[in-house]
Amino acid sequence: MEFFVEVAKTCNFGRAAANLGVPKSTVSRQVAELERSLGLRLLSRTTRRVELTDAGLLYFERCQRIVSEAQVAHEELQKLVETPSGPLRVNMPADFGTDFLAEVFMEFSQRYPEVTFYLDLASPEHAGRVFQRCDISIEIGELPDSSQIARLLGLLPAYLYASPEYLQRHGAPRHPDDLTRHECLEFRAHDGKVTRWPLSRGDERLEITPGKRFSANSVPMVRSLASLGAGIAVLAPARSVRQDVEQRRLQRVLPGWQAGPFPVYAVTDTRLLPAKTRIFIEFLVERLRDGGLAPQHNAPLLQ
Repeated sequence: MEFFVEVAKTCNFGRAAANLGVPKSTVSRQVAELERSLGLRLLSRTTRRVELTDAGLLYFERCQRIVSEAQVAHEELQKLVETPSGPLRVNMPADFGTDFLAEVFMEFSQRYPEVTFYLDLASPEHAGRVFQRCDISIEIGELPDSSQIARLLGLLPAYLYASPEYLQRHGAPRHPDDLTRHECLEFRAHDGKVTRWPLSRGDERLEITPGKRFSANSVPMVRSLASLGAGIAVLAPARSVRQDVEQRRLQRVLPGWQAGPFPVYAVTDTRLLPAKTRIFIEFLVERLRDGGLAPQHNAPLLQ
């Protein structure tokens, strides 16, 4: 069962064998014996790819939790709870992963060299639909499914930016109400949902729906358009944004106002987490707090 689950996760016998630390032939033989015992074909194999059959998908959905819990019990029995090891699969938004998490992954790998990372920065699916491919999904914004198991890592601040050329042509807004007369660059999530701008200054709160001419589902594209004078954008103060400000490609707009902050979650499909997952989430909380995300003291698991 463990061999089959690993092949289903990786869609590759060789990679599954490497993760399990056994020969590829052993994995292939064990999965074939499992299929024979069940009398069903679980995997469709070609020279180029391995895919789950309908029966394989059903079996995988039932087996992965059993295997995960067995692995946790095995770790506890062997007193390996504080020594994380093995592959850790993390799904995350591409821009947030690149700007905020690359150094975190590097530091964690240096501290725990027995952990290997499989990082997915491209999947547009929400966490609830990708757990056959990952252990943790990093999600930004309010979660649509309140039943998900999530750890609040922190709050991501964001601010309004535009290029000096744009502000010279159109003038700088003095209040968020003035934004209706400006080009506001719209960020569109992969599910098509537009990210509204929740703006605040002290006790003042209001919400803006951006968008006139440009709508993009890529934060780097929104940042590039803003730096080229296309309009005003809401951006988190990542390294790339700070560089654009230092090089005078962008400058703050409405500096007394903040957008968000937007919650950042680590979402898992179970509370019973192996050492590598649990320790990495704690590491994320610490490093993201140090990196500028507003901390959430004693942030709970949400379900």
